[in-house]
Amino acid sequence: MNSAKSISSIDPKGVIIASSIILLWTISLFLLLQVEIDWTNPLIYLGVFVQTHLYTGLFITAHDAMHGLVSSNKKVNHALGWFSAMLFSYNFYWKLFPKHHEHHRYVATDKDPDYHSSDNFLIWYFSFVKQYVTVWQILLMAVSFNILKLFLPTENLIVFWMLPAILSTLQLFYFGTYLPHRGESANSHHSSSQSKNHLWAFFSCYFFGYHFEHHDSPGTPWWRLWREKEKQTA
Repeated sequence: MNSAKSISSIDPKGVIIASSIILLWTISLFLLLQVEIDWTNPLIYLGVFVQTHLYTGLFITAHDAMHGLVSSNKKVNHALGWFSAMLFSYNFYWKLFPKHHEHHRYVATDKDPDYHSSDNFLIWYFSFVKQYVTVWQILLMAVSFNILKLFLPTENLIVFWMLPAILSTLQLFYFGTYLPHRGESANSHHSSSQSKNHLWAFFSCYFFGYHFEHHDSPGTPWWRLWREKEKQTA
């Protein structure tokens, strides 16, 4: 793995982009928790979509931090990664860190924590979730929910705080793990890649549908993966 190849020349935009995702997630959640839910209003569904997408952005930020790509300052890099992971339903950054590097080192083998040889979506998804969801996460979410509902509408908490987190795990799994690694891949990274469509690649999973490109260049931040795709298709 060559995730450190571009560390010395990391663009300072990494911190700005990571901080922007955190800020947008926070502002969006704050505003959505105040709205009156009317299921005939299409903006409610748009709100769920936006919050789901921003949750995915939190995880992608934590992921980039695991590759040292958010900041060349290690303390800042890991702090932003840790904070992003915690905002995403109390994921523990230092638990995710070794597992993700095992995924890169042993991709699509029985030592890969993200992989399941069955190719069955549901079996694989639950195997994926079991690797990362802990009892502590569930307890912290339960405690937080019961405290927050004293001050905020329960329906809003479920619709805009909890549901988007669940939908985001499906988004991350489907576009970032299942589609790229199912079946056989002849290349050295055992990874496929979605067709070039930068707009769809961004909205589907922050360019991580370009998954071969990520494995081939793990030192490239998510917001530059489209360039790797351009190189592969040139």
